[in-house]
Amino acid sequence: MPLRYTLRQLEYFVAVGEAGSIARAAERVSVSSPSISAAIAALEAEFGVQLFVRRHAQGLSLTPGGRRLFQEAQRLLEQGRALHDVAGDVASAAGGPLSLGCFVTLAPFLLPALRRSFAALCPEARVGQVEADQARLFELLRRAEIDVALLYDMEIPAEIAFRPLAALSPYVLLPAGHRLAARESVALDDLAGEPMVLLDLPISREYFLGLTLAHGFRPLIAERTAELSVLRSLVGRGFGYALLNIRSPSREAPDGSALAAVALEGRFAPLRLGLGTMRGARKTRVLRLFEAHAAAEIARGGVPGL
Repeated sequence: MPLRYTLRQLEYFVAVGEAGSIARAAERVSVSSPSISAAIAALEAEFGVQLFVRRHAQGLSLTPGGRRLFQEAQRLLEQGRALHDVAGDVASAAGGPLSLGCFVTLAPFLLPALRRSFAALCPEARVGQVEADQARLFELLRRAEIDVALLYDMEIPAEIAFRPLAALSPYVLLPAGHRLAARESVALDDLAGEPMVLLDLPISREYFLGLTLAHGFRPLIAERTAELSVLRSLVGRGFGYALLNIRSPSREAPDGSALAAVALEGRFAPLRLGLGTMRGARKTRVLRLFEAHAAAEIARGGVPGL
């Protein structure tokens, strides 16, 4: 059965029971007398019990039923205060749980390195991780299923605070034997008519397609995949080029085929990698420590691919 009363109403009820007067209770909890009266009336209506009787010149006295409810309300309020103390301990502890989300293509390069170095800094922290696309990370943050997400500054909702950590410029991934693979840089126009392997993830695909459309040509999409490892092998086997931002330290695809990463000519707005958290949410100490640690590690180049 759903509860139709609040701890605040119980607090007012207990205050009146202890003070013996609505006026004195109102002074004790710093609210108006009408607010106290309304809370008492709401509780009596909800419980179907008269809580107080008025005695001339003696204020209010608890009824027998009211006294039983008064004692239970005191216990409930004590449990509420204990819960608040536990929350304070969790928030101030250097240990405790921390749930990390990470954009799926970033995860292989960022999460293991960051988690290992953070474990050395905070060995008591209990860290879990989730890899997902950008839209899914937004959803997980809203539902408080993760505390923080490593993601790009793509279509960040207003309710999510974004802390930038690094800027990643787009580049072209080619098979090592491609005619453009030996160049220092490639213009997007050079890729017009070439088959493309598209990283087919929500929000990401719009970003990469937008790069080519802004240069006046619609890419010839030969293959689509949501898996970065599959994309690298498709490119390595000559199915087409790909546009990416995160750079792998390896020049081999997972299947052993050779790859070449070539810079794009021209001016392109980089994607900013950063940390996303719910705006206005209270941050535990372990979360604040992780944010500072991630910023320091990425700034000093302690993360592969960055």
